[in-house]
Amino acid sequence: MLLRRRLLAEFVGTGLLVCVVVGSGIAAQQLSAHDLGLQLLENSTATVLGLAILILMLGPVSGAHFNPVVSAADWWSGRRRGTGLTTSELAAYLGAQLPGGIAGAVLANIMFDQPAAQISTHHRVTTGHLVGEVVATAGLIAIIFALTRTGRAALSAVAVAAYIGSAYWFTSSTSFANPAVTVGRIFSDTFAGIAPTSVPAFIAAQFLGAALGLTLIEALYPDRLPAENTVT
Repeated sequence: MLLRRRLLAEFVGTGLLVCVVVGSGIAAQQLSAHDLGLQLLENSTATVLGLAILILMLGPVSGAHFNPVVSAADWWSGRRRGTGLTTSELAAYLGAQLPGGIAGAVLANIMFDQPAAQISTHHRVTTGHLVGEVVATAGLIAIIFALTRTGRAALSAVAVAAYIGSAYWFTSSTSFANPAVTVGRIFSDTFAGIAPTSVPAFIAAQFLGAALGLTLIEALYPDRLPAENTVT
């Protein structure tokens, strides 16, 4: 697949994912102004459905990473096997995902008649939030690579979307688990936003979570013959 097509898919997919997260957050705020639980339910439901659709639509083009930690994990995991992204492809994927996330937030702002250029004032960093991001990202990476290594990658759209939807509720951070989404959400001062000062710690927690998730996968699914990966 031509790299430019893959990068377009990553830019569009990451942008639309952030647009879904931010747009549904704005809608939830407007529709259920006095019920935070209902706002989160509306936001998480839209994200689950939107993410599944984006994976199905763009996965055949780029692998539907839409996430720098997924791309970095793919690069790291594939180094010994000669699979996954090359170093230059990893840089290119990140160069598509990060601006895509920002564009998605701006698009959501415009659709809901919000100022296009915003900076969030929603500070999120607490110990609990950071632990939540480690857990959320570790689980995400573990699910993706468990499916890949057991020949069940076709289930990714359902499994990944289901995990993110549940992690909205069982993690204190509401499961950002994605540096590109985290950066994008700086640019919307709404329910889904995150203040710039909270971002470095969130991203550090996400990469730590990704490392833990990969470590778990290496322990559970070391290199095996394909027949040994059969699930019975």
